[in-house]
Amino acid sequence: MLLEGKVALVYGGGGAIGGAVARAFAKEGASVFLAGRSTAPVERVAAAIREDGGSAEAFRVDALDEAAVQGFVASVAERTGRIDVSFNVIGVGDVQKPMTEITVDEFLAPIRNTMRTQFLTTRAAVPHMAAGGGGVVLAFGGSGTETQPGLGGFKVSLDALEGLRRQWACELGAQGIRVVTLKTGGIPESLPADFEGRKELTEMLTGPTLLGRAATLADVGDVAAFVASDRARTMTSATVNVSCGALVDY
Repeated sequence: MLLEGKVALVYGGGGAIGGAVARAFAKEGASVFLAGRSTAPVERVAAAIREDGGSAEAFRVDALDEAAVQGFVASVAERTGRIDVSFNVIGVGDVQKPMTEITVDEFLAPIRNTMRTQFLTTRAAVPHMAAGGGGVVLAFGGSGTETQPGLGGFKVSLDALEGLRRQWACELGAQGIRVVTLKTGGIPESLPADFEGRKELTEMLTGPTLLGRAATLADVGDVAAFVASDRARTMTSATVNVSCGALVDY
């Protein structure tokens, strides 16, 4: 039980990736508090976790709203006496079109939203983590030298996320707080079954991998649980590559 006794917050917990990570956290013994802008998806994930014997509760939280985030974190900390893990994987409103066809607002939306939500959720957790002697901040996306046409501001937002990760890690290390991002080359399993072009996109995501397969949702959840655990206590200001070799680190 890598996370036994830990309290974990998962923003975007009703989505495919957030749900997978929440399930992995709970499987490893964490008490999981899921946050999402829509109640039904996070409730479904929380219910499934409880059916499997885990501990999970769902809350309606807009992770771009400063007061909402502060209130959510404070309420969990008051109830549990601690915050150990904060993981943010909300959607950031990206519009993926060629740069020559995109508006300024469409380009800036994912950059602005990524920076705002990751800053707010981390800052809200810090005092409670520090009071307990440390904690782990996780984000999903990561970056790298590879890109492709038609991503609008999305890839730029991932690059910005890495800069934010480095700055938070630098400032929070003395308080025992680790900051890590996870990156994949895409998770075909996260695509809806009725997604137009699903087969072609799956082949496109799997083709560049060195292992001949892409990461699954369970893979991401298992890695996130390990990184959030004390077994990874030496790991901070780092990006963990879960891309099966699709993204090459330099």
